[in-house]
Amino acid sequence: MFDSLKLKLKGIFKKAPAKIAETPEEKIEPQVQTTTPTPSTTAPAPEPSVQEQPKEEPKKELSRKEQKKLEKESKKSASKKQPDQMLTDSFFGKKIKENNLEELLWELEIALLEADVALPVVEEIKEGVKKNLVDKKYSHDHTLEEIVELSIKDAVRNVLKLNEFDFDAWFEEQSRPTAIMFVGINGTGKTTAIAKIANRLMKNGHTVVLAAGDTFRAGAIEQLSIHADKLGCKIVKHSQDADPAAVAFDAIEHAKAKMRDTVLIDTAGRMQTNNNLIDEMKKIVRVSKPALKIFVGDSLAGNDAVVQAKAFDDAIGVDAIILTKIDADSKGGAALSIAHTIGKPIAFVCNGQEYDDIVKFNADWMIDRLFSEE
Repeated sequence: MFDSLKLKLKGIFKKAPAKIAETPEEKIEPQVQTTTPTPSTTAPAPEPSVQEQPKEEPKKELSRKEQKKLEKESKKSASKKQPDQMLTDSFFGKKIKENNLEELLWELEIALLEADVALPVVEEIKEGVKKNLVDKKYSHDHTLEEIVELSIKDAVRNVLKLNEFDFDAWFEEQSRPTAIMFVGINGTGKTTAIAKIANRLMKNGHTVVLAAGDTFRAGAIEQLSIHADKLGCKIVKHSQDADPAAVAFDAIEHAKAKMRDTVLIDTAGRMQTNNNLIDEMKKIVRVSKPALKIFVGDSLAGNDAVVQAKAFDDAIGVDAIILTKIDADSKGGAALSIAHTIGKPIAFVCNGQEYDDIVKFNADWMIDRLFSEE
């Protein structure tokens, strides 16, 4: 993601002079002029000149490729031989100059936007980087690249500082049965995420009841039933088009009667702009009074996931987030954007299809992923 940025950090604002590969053409022109005045004696002369031209053409193509390599190498050597232009060096340490910082911040903005980080988040990170860099003194032991990278990581960490949520510790402190409600649009992997949480709780010695609250689709009820059979836990379900709030209520009552530890409530996943869906979510909340409301978002959805998270948060108040398909997301910019937009912690990320493919979210892991060169 930071290829262009790191290239600039190694040769900050120093552009190597471009080498124009026109010398082969200049050599060919005098050969043509010498052969024209003597057509009889130099009849074979045009033949070698024609043979030389196809030899020179591939050299032109190769020189273009090699030119880029030479430019990169010259930038690397320039950064080693000359002091960093963005730094003022003194006996007490290095100090960042502000006049050339805007170009670096522009490179950072492009890199973050390419990683699906929302523009408001990008602006906040840029502002944080600027505050960290300008008029700050740094040790002689640090290179400019190290200084800037540390500053960017600090700015990103500040955005993610709200993302400290230990689900396992939280659950141990809750009264029984603990109702947990899951919301999100269709196709995000919400039902599978519920099964993964159920599996995690059961491995920790807790009993689980699943509530098939997505009565809008018969396929959703069937899918959750399959997970319940595989996991060996109870599922409460009604017929298609039944009242989802009634399903949640019956599941909680069953958990109370059987002294179960938790009820995981699935919900319908029509588009978040559907007013009927939002009213349905609000009713489930009123009836079931969940201790935790989790938004399940698709990390591949980019800024769409941010819009979805905000819509559900405005409607029912999201408490935590689970991001799915993080293994297929190249950088994970959606995590950064959602965390900033609704200000709620990311509890887990799902990185596969198996029940154990769910891990606690970690800010340092997110930073390492954003800065990876893959």
